[in-house]
Amino acid sequence: MRLRNVFCNPPTWHAVLSLLLGFSVLAGCDRKQAQPPPVVPEVTVMTVAHQKITLTTELPARTAAFRIAEIRPQVNGLVLKRLFTEGQEVKEGQLLYKIDPAPFQSALDNAKAALGRAQANLPAMRSRAQRFQELLPDKAVSQQDYDDASAAMNQAEADVAYWKAIVATAQINLEYTAVKAPISGRIGKSNITEGAIVTAYQPVALASIQQLNPIYVDATQSTAELLRLKRRLADGRLHQNGTSQGKVQLILEDSTPYPIQGTLQFRDVTVDSTTASVMLRMSFPNPDTALLPGMFVRAVVKEGDKEDAMLIPQQSVIRDPKGNPLSLVVEADNTVRQAALKLDRAIEDKWLVTSGLKPGDRIIVDGIQKARPGAVVRIAPSGADPQSAGSNRKSADPAVTSK
Repeated sequence: MRLRNVFCNPPTWHAVLSLLLGFSVLAGCDRKQAQPPPVVPEVTVMTVAHQKITLTTELPARTAAFRIAEIRPQVNGLVLKRLFTEGQEVKEGQLLYKIDPAPFQSALDNAKAALGRAQANLPAMRSRAQRFQELLPDKAVSQQDYDDASAAMNQAEADVAYWKAIVATAQINLEYTAVKAPISGRIGKSNITEGAIVTAYQPVALASIQQLNPIYVDATQSTAELLRLKRRLADGRLHQNGTSQGKVQLILEDSTPYPIQGTLQFRDVTVDSTTASVMLRMSFPNPDTALLPGMFVRAVVKEGDKEDAMLIPQQSVIRDPKGNPLSLVVEADNTVRQAALKLDRAIEDKWLVTSGLKPGDRIIVDGIQKARPGAVVRIAPSGADPQSAGSNRKSADPAVTSK
C-alpha cells in the first residue's frame, strides 16, 4: 500500500527518476575513465650504414675440355692392334694403334735402292763434267760435249735429291703406321677394332682424347648486364682490384661449391645474335677430374668492390599494391615514415639498396606489421642484432632475382 502511494504521488515519482538518471551518468563517467590508453606498438630497428662489399654475378656455364684430339689415321692400311684401354689416361706419344707396316717398309726399301743407284752414278758424272771443263780452253773437246756432260751431271744430282725426298716420304709413311697420342689426357671409346681397314684422314675418328686438367668453363653474359657493369665502373660506383679480379668461383649442379678457384681467361668480343650475349671463358684446375666436359655449372664472377653499399634485411622490405619496394623508417620523435626504395639485387638474406635511404636511418626489421606511416612506435631494447634476427628468413619476393 505504501509502494503504491509512492508511485502514485507525482512529486515522489520525479525525485526517484532524477535519482536514477544521476546514477546512470555517474556509471558512464566511471566507464570512460576506466578505458586503458592506446597501446604503442613495439618494433625492432636497424640503423643503416655504409659498408664495403664485393659484388659478384652468377652466370650459367658449361664445362669444356682444355684440349681435344681426334685420332685419325694418316695412311691407308689394315689395323693390326689396339694398344690402349678405353677410358684410361694416356700420355703424349703413347702408341694407340698399329697399322700393318709391310707395304710401307717395302716402299721405303725401294726408295732407298733407287737413291743408292742415283748416288752411285753421280761421282762419274761429276768427274766427266770436270774433265771436259779443263779441256775446253785447249779446244780438246767441243763446247757441245761439255754442255752434255754438265747437263748429265745436273740430272744425276737432281735424281739424288728426288730419291732422297722419296725416301723421306716413305720413312714418314712407315712411321705413320704407329698411331700415337698427340696429347696427354683421357681417351674415350674406340670406333674401330683389329682387322678394320682405315683410310688416311677419314671423317670418322678412331678415338678421341680429352685433356681434363685444367678444364675450361664457358659462361654467357647478356649484353645488357655487360653495359650495366661498364657504366658502374665508369661512374666510379664500382672499383676493380687487379690482383683478384680474375678469380672465379664455381657452383656445381647439386649447388655445392667447387673447392678450387678458377681464372678468367678472356671475354669474347662477338655478340651472339640469337641470345644477345657474349661468352666468357674461365680455366679451373681439375686434379681429381671432378669436372667432366659438358656439365652445367654456375660461375660466380667478381664485378668489383662497392665502398658505400647499403644492405638491409629482406624482411624489412614490403611492397605496395604495384609491387614497388618500401621500408618503414622511424624518425627521431619515434614517428613512422614510409620510404620508397630502389633495389639492386639480393645478397644472401639482404637487399642491396641503391636509393631511398641514407646512413643513419632507422628502419623497422621486426614488428613491421604493427607499424603504420605517421604512427608513433616504441623502440624495443637492442638485445639482439636485428640483422641476425632475420638471417634465417628468405625472401619470397619474385620481383628481384638474386645476383
